[in-house]
Amino acid sequence: MNWIALLTKLIVGFNVFVLVYFVVLNTSYLVLFLLSLRGVFRFTRRTFFSDYRQIMQSEMTWPISVIVAAHDEEKTIVETVRSLRMVNYSEFEIIVVNDGSNDATLRKLVEAFDLSRLDKVYKREIETRTIRGVYGSLDHNITVIDKEQGGKPDALNAGINVSRYPLFCSIDADSVIEDNALLRVVKPFMEHPEETIAAGGIVRIVNGCQVREGRVVQVELPDKPLPVFQVIEYLRAFLSGRVGWSALRSLLIISGAFGVYRKKEVLEVGGYGHDTDTEDLDLVVRLHRHMREQKRKYRVVFVPDPVCWTEVPENLTTLRRQRARWQRGLAQSLWAHKRVLLNPRYGSLGLLAFPHAFFFEMLGPLIEVLGYTAILVSFLLGILNLQFFLLFFAIAVLYGVFLSIAAVLLEEMSFRRYPGWIDLAKLVVFGILENLGYRQLLAVFKLKALFDVLRRRRGWGEMDREGFRAPPETVTPEA
Repeated sequence: MNWIALLTKLIVGFNVFVLVYFVVLNTSYLVLFLLSLRGVFRFTRRTFFSDYRQIMQSEMTWPISVIVAAHDEEKTIVETVRSLRMVNYSEFEIIVVNDGSNDATLRKLVEAFDLSRLDKVYKREIETRTIRGVYGSLDHNITVIDKEQGGKPDALNAGINVSRYPLFCSIDADSVIEDNALLRVVKPFMEHPEETIAAGGIVRIVNGCQVREGRVVQVELPDKPLPVFQVIEYLRAFLSGRVGWSALRSLLIISGAFGVYRKKEVLEVGGYGHDTDTEDLDLVVRLHRHMREQKRKYRVVFVPDPVCWTEVPENLTTLRRQRARWQRGLAQSLWAHKRVLLNPRYGSLGLLAFPHAFFFEMLGPLIEVLGYTAILVSFLLGILNLQFFLLFFAIAVLYGVFLSIAAVLLEEMSFRRYPGWIDLAKLVVFGILENLGYRQLLAVFKLKALFDVLRRRRGWGEMDREGFRAPPETVTPEA
């Protein structure tokens, strides 16, 4: 057998492998979607406004410390804090951690909320970088910690040290939450107070929306294509993914943009770790391991409607940095907790969630890029069978289109955050286009991140912010 015949045989065999891989991959996403469909409909049937009113009025409702880690966030930090101050919740405090910002983040906070330096005493239960000062005000329930730069995990740990309450909520500095978001995300803690240790809410994209005084006053789709693709992606990840994993009690991640944790268990695992580039994923996995290894009953849940609005990248450079960091963090966390993989001791976490994350989320970009390359090489060698190509296209692309559109329709049937028919049509069109270039581009970004992990490269990467879009000024006609 000459080398051309051998190469042909290898390529054909790899093509078949990739086809089977895509069948299993997309079918797993379909199963998660069906679980999510059931979970979302059950949630909408069981949820009543009176539930939240009772939580608001109950003396048994746990108070919450809301922690915002901020580094160079002068464009959005004041609006974020204003949105938090207007949250409907009986008892909460706001803690902003200025993590060595080089811009006017600290000055803007001090001026906007009339803060002054405090001599605050607190217990340093987690080691952090040096705290340079603590600021507060009698008129606002806001504490600002100014510290040396140590990264987001270090900033969150500093906030945990200063916090007073048994629950804490982590919020990104470029995010705003809705009025009842805390009431909704705390509900699992009220329903299962002995078991619930963490809960996450859905994150939606604020780009294109109008924000006034920390509130999203008009929901609109972004004007630029790149953020619209991310709207589709977020809907699929949260409504078609995390709801399903939550139903399986195997939720691996609570978004760092909006999550609530019981402080006691977080302190037991040492707070946020510094060993990965995605501190939120690492913390949730460590909580899972800690509770399972101690054989304690627990719940890590996802609630599909407490909404947090966050800004997403509007250019490819920032998007590449963000997705590379997410992929590096995934690989780092899976490696750090590799003993969980296929280990029956960890139940569905080890037998379902970890294998899915390892074989599909981590290795998926590598196999996807190699698969497309093999198809191209097959075409150039003249060995690409038309029927095989059409089958590959249907499984790898059209299956993905179906899942994207299904996520959009699930959003439309359940929550209708984008009420206009034009918005719905736009989402459907972008749900199709997302699988014809955008997804493949993300696979390339993620593949490079895997090589960075092998070379032990780390880093947060600069996130360019556009800032929130304000409503147009109302012009009062002259008399």
